[in-house]
Amino acid sequence: MLVHVLRRLFLVLALVPGVSLLLTGQESPNISRNASDQGARQKAMALFNEGKRLEALPLLEELARKNPKDGEVLVALAASLVEHAATLADADAAAEERFRARALLQKASAMGNPSPLAENLRQLLEELPANGAIKFSDNPEVQKVMSAGEAAFARREFDEALKDYAKALELEPANYSAALFTANTYDKKNDFAKAAEWYERSIRMDSNVETAYRYFADMLAKQGDMAKARSMLIHAAVAEPYNKMVWREIRAWAIINKTAFNIVVVGIPMPPKNDLSAGEKESAELSSAWRAYYSVKSEWKKGGRFAMQFPQEAEYRHSLPEESEALTAAARVLEQLKANPKTAKSVADNPAALLLKLHEAGLIDPYVLFSLGDDGIAKNYIAYRAKNRDKLETYMDKFVMPPVPVTH
Repeated sequence: MLVHVLRRLFLVLALVPGVSLLLTGQESPNISRNASDQGARQKAMALFNEGKRLEALPLLEELARKNPKDGEVLVALAASLVEHAATLADADAAAEERFRARALLQKASAMGNPSPLAENLRQLLEELPANGAIKFSDNPEVQKVMSAGEAAFARREFDEALKDYAKALELEPANYSAALFTANTYDKKNDFAKAAEWYERSIRMDSNVETAYRYFADMLAKQGDMAKARSMLIHAAVAEPYNKMVWREIRAWAIINKTAFNIVVVGIPMPPKNDLSAGEKESAELSSAWRAYYSVKSEWKKGGRFAMQFPQEAEYRHSLPEESEALTAAARVLEQLKANPKTAKSVADNPAALLLKLHEAGLIDPYVLFSLGDDGIAKNYIAYRAKNRDKLETYMDKFVMPPVPVTH
């Protein structure tokens, strides 16, 4: 949702002492600078990292002209152009700024700049409509005051921005962007109590948009409340699990806390060609679990189960009920093997033990949606989330997000 997220892209990793907000960690070895250029670069990046992007913009323009292969400068320049675009009354001129920013990010990416800021901003700018405009509302008056608020925010005139967002909410009380930007503006003013109130209000407006959770997590991490930041990131992942920005933020939280989030993958052996007896390299006992798995898969794809389950869909697709049923069938075989003293060790020592843990926790469905969520399975997500949000959050808590490290 471009309108909700274009204005703030820094990750919580920016809070790590001594780490640039750009997080590239490297520069091109072919770049050489004199002392004057180095000083200008340090000043520009300092302004940028302080959030003073409009002040940094002319310095970054000059630096990019002199050193067009400095990927970190290109990313900072692109982000500053996006901020500057918000201040332009001419819609075509603003669009040109955004398109130029997008081109700079594509260039930085081709040069190997993998920073979270670059990736997030590139992801968002690729969603720009053909006219390059950012739409806040179908109501022209709301659009006008929201644009004015964004211009004021870009100029760091935070009190003026708050007045504009308040006017937008008077005209359109359910405008998510106005509530979110109000929260973020209080956050920028270091009025964390008011910011928290408004982040929570944004979440109540739409619990299925990840942005307010993610912004809130940033603020909480800045205050040192890593446990609550973790909770917000779990909510963000449940809101939009297929949004890569959420996972970049989770990774950033983990790095700050000197840990890592878990990549949850059940190793499923490929079936031999023209045979459902999966797992030539598996033990005879474990292969029976995968035979059960592939037998169910065959029923769904070739036996007509998909057509019966989804009669309104003309073509077969991979789906949550198919994958969940197949994994559950395998897990039930593993359960029997675990209960048998002769085969219990072969289960415990095999990666398939993870499947058994998911089954015992009643969390195979969330695993399928999060870890196996291809285009087919993803179509089942919204309906599942509507009825099983607690299961999705429990899965994130128990299997994906590491606990907050204990400090002494």
